[in-house]
Amino acid sequence: MKNILKKKILITVLACTIFFTGTAFKNDFFEIAKQIEIFTTLFKEINMNYVDDTNPGDLMDTAIKSMLEDLDPYTRFMNEQDVEAARINNTGDYTGIGARVRTFKDKLLIVEPYKDYPADKAGLKAGDEIIKVGNTLVADHKDDSGDLLKGAPESTVEVTFIRQGKTQTVTIKRAEVEIKAVPHFSLVDDKTGYIVLKKFNRKASAETNYALRDLKAQGAERIILDLRGNPGGLLNEAINIVNLFVPKGQLVVTTKSKIKKYNKTYLTSREPIDTEIPLVVLIDGGSASASEIVSGALQDLDRAVIVGSRSFGKGLVQRPKILTYGTQVKITISRYYTPSGRCIQALDYWNRNEKGEAVRTAQENYNEFKTKNGRQVFDGGGVFPDVNLGANKNPEILKAVVTSNLIFNYATKYYYQNDIKDINSLKLSNTDFSDFKNFLNTNKFSYETKTEKTLLKAYEVSKLEGLSDNITKDYNTLISNLKRSKNLAIDENKSYLLELLTEEIVKRYVYREGLYDYYKIHNPEIKKASEILKNNSTYLSYLK
Repeated sequence: MKNILKKKILITVLACTIFFTGTAFKNDFFEIAKQIEIFTTLFKEINMNYVDDTNPGDLMDTAIKSMLEDLDPYTRFMNEQDVEAARINNTGDYTGIGARVRTFKDKLLIVEPYKDYPADKAGLKAGDEIIKVGNTLVADHKDDSGDLLKGAPESTVEVTFIRQGKTQTVTIKRAEVEIKAVPHFSLVDDKTGYIVLKKFNRKASAETNYALRDLKAQGAERIILDLRGNPGGLLNEAINIVNLFVPKGQLVVTTKSKIKKYNKTYLTSREPIDTEIPLVVLIDGGSASASEIVSGALQDLDRAVIVGSRSFGKGLVQRPKILTYGTQVKITISRYYTPSGRCIQALDYWNRNEKGEAVRTAQENYNEFKTKNGRQVFDGGGVFPDVNLGANKNPEILKAVVTSNLIFNYATKYYYQNDIKDINSLKLSNTDFSDFKNFLNTNKFSYETKTEKTLLKAYEVSKLEGLSDNITKDYNTLISNLKRSKNLAIDENKSYLLELLTEEIVKRYVYREGLYDYYKIHNPEIKKASEILKNNSTYLSYLK
């Protein structure tokens, strides 16, 4: 009894210490302290009295993550492994075999070996399934199996993998791996430079700076900056990249929060590289956060023409807070606003619909803002390109195809069945698309739409109410029509799916580096950007 009393007193004292130090918590102190005590008591009773053995760590992890789900997807708890992954993402450095892997319960799938790194030198290829690392079976490993591949530089690890049904073993010497923020830059033609920026880690602005200077030295008089698929990262790196093209002292982004110290105005602080060079920025639905700060600021300042499709729409800023035992919590602390004053956050996580889903701002509720030259721009979610090359083609069925891993698996099959000498001549045909659709059927690809789920639920209720006899025929007809509609959706998005397939296939032959060379020849967004930049009057017309 004394121990319990001591614990309660300790909890109260700790709560007082923590929450009286922050002004944001003072008014809610009693309620917060009360809820902490209730939860602590509940947690102890569950772990002491539940009929089966419990794992306190797993229970707490679930409790924390469930609590944060009610906020937004970016406010999240990070265990020690998550913290290390964030460090690697921000620095771009780690020690391992040099490959992007996807973790499954019984295997580690090689998604992409990095050219000239240990995995590549050892002969591992995309699609290889690692089932054993050293003496450890992946299926028996309780923690993150990807960690088995990491280790000290120059240390070796024996890897057992399956390729096309055959089991093989190879020994790999680990090395330091550098993940470049700018994996590629080159000339598209003798006057047009092309820079691919894939990450906003701590090297992003330095690598972009180097690429820009190098291209100018090669004779580039105009630049394409490719931010497609870039999910963002460090805010300061975004500001420094804008600073390469705009003068010192220019407003780039403002953050606003309920906590005063997080209300900040960010200005460029360095001398630029070139404030006059014509610039096109490419974006798409995968361009988020810091990518939207760069593209949104350059659009608002009329410093670049934005080409592509509407960006993701993440206008929220997070900051990590250090917790105990090597853990952290990443908290959404503010919203950011581009120079014109718009917030490009797409989803409202604080005013959800009756199903608890975050809602997108209706177009009639968009607010108009003005760029430096007086052009109209809007909030409402994402950066809208000046040259729109098609809306994001992401209906639910396409997401299902992508997440099913079948595009990846088809590319693996294609690679082992086709010997291509000149990858830049690759152009998938109607026959290839038909083969892919057969591949989906063979692998029993299925997807249940929200419409189907709703109809099934209504039909099940009709059975309980004794009404199903009258509607069974109509129900079956509707389901049959929906299946035809889903097949039609695959055909309607043929060009988009072929783009994804082509990208995955090209990487199998010439790595990611070769993919960018392929893009320069075939990609419609790069072709359009080059066309705009080659005609100065056309370029300037978009900015007036």
